[in-house]
Amino acid sequence: MSYTALARKWRPKRFAEMVGQQHVLQALANALAGGRVHHAFLFTGTRGVGKTSVARILARCLNCETGVTAEPCGECSACRAIDEGRFIDLIEVDAASRAKVDETRELLENVQYAPSAGRYKVYLIDEVHMLSQHSFNALLKTLEEPPPHVKFLLATTDPQRLPVTVLSRCLQFSLKRLPVNLIAARMAEILEAEGIGFEAPALTLLAHAADGSMRDGLSLLDQLIAFGGGSVTTTAAREMLGTIDRERVAAILDALATGDARRVIDAAHALEEWAPDYGAVLDELAGVLVQVALRQAVPDYDLSELPDAALVERLAATVPAEDVQLYYQTAIIGRRDLPLAPDPRTGFDMVLLRMLAFRLPGDGAVAKPGAQPAPAVRTAVAPNTRGAAPVGDDALSAAGWPQLVASLDLSGLARQFAAHCAFLGRQGRLVRLGLDARHAAMRTPTQEDRLARALSRRLGETVRLEIEVVEGELPTPAADRERESAADLEAARATLAGDPAVRALQEKFGATLHPESVRPTGK
Repeated sequence: MSYTALARKWRPKRFAEMVGQQHVLQALANALAGGRVHHAFLFTGTRGVGKTSVARILARCLNCETGVTAEPCGECSACRAIDEGRFIDLIEVDAASRAKVDETRELLENVQYAPSAGRYKVYLIDEVHMLSQHSFNALLKTLEEPPPHVKFLLATTDPQRLPVTVLSRCLQFSLKRLPVNLIAARMAEILEAEGIGFEAPALTLLAHAADGSMRDGLSLLDQLIAFGGGSVTTTAAREMLGTIDRERVAAILDALATGDARRVIDAAHALEEWAPDYGAVLDELAGVLVQVALRQAVPDYDLSELPDAALVERLAATVPAEDVQLYYQTAIIGRRDLPLAPDPRTGFDMVLLRMLAFRLPGDGAVAKPGAQPAPAVRTAVAPNTRGAAPVGDDALSAAGWPQLVASLDLSGLARQFAAHCAFLGRQGRLVRLGLDARHAAMRTPTQEDRLARALSRRLGETVRLEIEVVEGELPTPAADRERESAADLEAARATLAGDPAVRALQEKFGATLHPESVRPTGK
């Protein structure tokens, strides 16, 4: 008994059956309805997104016996012949196998003759970028002055390799990679129609692995049905794809967040029973970290397409943003260097230890070998607060604010943001700050969150920030530094102007001192 692959069996036959690509379908439907159908179309996009499917549907639209229409009947002899691949006036060519100029000329020598059975003679050339330069020249002659009964439908995954002379004579439509939710939804429709039970997370895993390609997704679905003995389960999908259970990845990330090297290595060694590809595990780590970083930077970032949205949500709330960035960078660099390790497992362990080694002091970093542990300070703090011992209430004051900011475990833009804030007051756990209006552009939800987290860790309790943009002079740490720098500069200029050697040069040689060139040293 013959079996038809799902990708072939469920190939769309009408525009309404296409998944996604509405920007292309709408343009084609309008052209067909208005009777303004160009003689040459170029469909571009990655594999499996529907280039040849759109082209075949367009061929049906042009040759349906009911007339040129965006909704072919599907019942006439022309529609059925095109569906079955036996329509004599639809000439399909794989340019990868017919790239020679003689073959192209042979293909085009009958262009001048009227169609035998249909309204138009349609040439569908797939992977057209594979044609030779001479073949392109032969095709170009026909594209320049095509007979009215001929339409060219070209498809390619690499439009950059087409000559501009060919591109300029085609209407170009770029088909997009399909999002995960559309691929998974189409799989669910097909499985329901086929009467096959499935678990939704399994379809999401397959849709992610399809990487934007519907054809690849359906091929993976075919493979999973065979692998799972006729059922589609999440466990079978993970096993077939070779992916690690995200909870095991989460265990490693949770251990990293504690800064406990023993717990990190134990979590890593727990993977051994799966005989994992450690490079793939690092890819999984990096993939989760990307989603965590997006969630932290954009609080309303949509996680609905992810099979492990709860995991990402939890990590986004517990792992500091700077740690997420560090772990991601270390993971992708470690992935690159993994083949250089003595063996994959030790290389993987070293990547994880590197993540701990480069964490900022005061953020749960691992102590140096031989160092004496500091006395433990037990404080009732929020679950996501870590770091140095809490400070006294006098530090959170206008006078103590500059020193408090200097002690926070912040870097980059977050530290600059804090330095341009002044302490205005405190009401319980609400800390009121004033932000210099000249630096209001620094204020973003991400920077506010980083500052609030750092203050919570330093104070030993969770605090909330209320920030007011203030015009005029504010007693900010940055303003203090500017005043100190200005005073240092004036002192340096005065010292230089009064220096006996400088005065001697001025008197003897008429030397001129340029105050604007003076810079204090030792700062």
